[in-house]
Amino acid sequence: MIVLQENARTGTVVSLTPSQADYLSKSGLVEVRPNGRTFALAPKAKRVGAVHAYGLDIVVTPKVSIPRLLFMVGYAINPGFLPEDVEGVEAAGLWSIVAETLCRNAERALRRGVLHGYTTEHATSTVIRGRIRVGDQISKRPGRLTPVEITHDMFTVDIAENRLLRAAIIRMLTVPRVNGSIRNRLQHLLNRLTGVSPLARAASLPRWRPHRLNAPYHAALRIAELVLNAGSFEVGENGLSIASFIVNMEKVFEDFVTTALTEAWRSIPGRTERQYPAKLDTDGAVSMNVDVVHLVDDMPRVIVDAKYKLESTSGRYPNTDLYQVLTYCIALRVDRAWLVYAGDKANAKSHNVLNSPITITTYALDLGAPPQDLVGQVERLARASLPALSPHTTT
Repeated sequence: MIVLQENARTGTVVSLTPSQADYLSKSGLVEVRPNGRTFALAPKAKRVGAVHAYGLDIVVTPKVSIPRLLFMVGYAINPGFLPEDVEGVEAAGLWSIVAETLCRNAERALRRGVLHGYTTEHATSTVIRGRIRVGDQISKRPGRLTPVEITHDMFTVDIAENRLLRAAIIRMLTVPRVNGSIRNRLQHLLNRLTGVSPLARAASLPRWRPHRLNAPYHAALRIAELVLNAGSFEVGENGLSIASFIVNMEKVFEDFVTTALTEAWRSIPGRTERQYPAKLDTDGAVSMNVDVVHLVDDMPRVIVDAKYKLESTSGRYPNTDLYQVLTYCIALRVDRAWLVYAGDKANAKSHNVLNSPITITTYALDLGAPPQDLVGQVERLARASLPALSPHTTT
């Protein structure tokens, strides 16, 4: 196994088969550069995860703990995601940690039994159940009374929640480097889901909505979606397996900040929009998208731009980021903006722009903090912005 650190400037030199080199190049996790008869591998910027390529394992470890990473990914998808859904996992290695997290939450979900629900089935039958599809009956069997085209509801285990859970369990059973005891637990869970249909290859994930009856499943389903969205497994050349679990840290950070701010501002007037469209020039030729904008009475009041960057050793961030956010402020006529960075300690510093009412605050989040504290840091930013959210504030 080759282990690399996130954003490391140096990598390692290895011998690769043509199939391995090709798959790794396309994986999006590492850069692959020819180095004589060998290849130099280095992690791609802001990518973490694991790849299994025809017998070779490459892991790029994140700067944050893997459970913390899983929490940020899960929370960004759904703010109902709880720290206890991912914390306390004692497995070693990324594959096993993800598998153990899925396993633990699936076991909790099935503790009271496999969830049943109603699904609608279209069938051809000699017995009338439900309702007759008159149009189909006439078009398929004009003048005949039997068999009958019917639609009826079935109470079954073959529902979206169970299909999603089953697909994620199968995905984790097929990836390498999963501890044997965890694999046995996953197999036991799969056996309990007998009667649940498999997902078709390349099919979109089943849609589900949270409600009282499926409440025990919520955490497991969010983990299952994470596994299925970030991971893949297939059989490559000569029957050898290839698998990946890759996360774009820049997108995870941006999505986490956006979701946390949206939740924090939910109780105040106005609305929060992500990737808010704006124009730089009067002709509208130059388009921009702002990460997060909160509007009051349909007028932008606060701008937040998330950057997955660490401050320099001198405690500074790139000036170009400030220029970019200043441009947003001018275009949207907003005088308060925040640049939110990834950091190893929480801090904030305001910059008052000369000859302008605009203030831009750099705000670092301590990603090493416990999940609830991490969310709390974003909530403090949201509270700090409240004066700017007054409907009477103008530039």
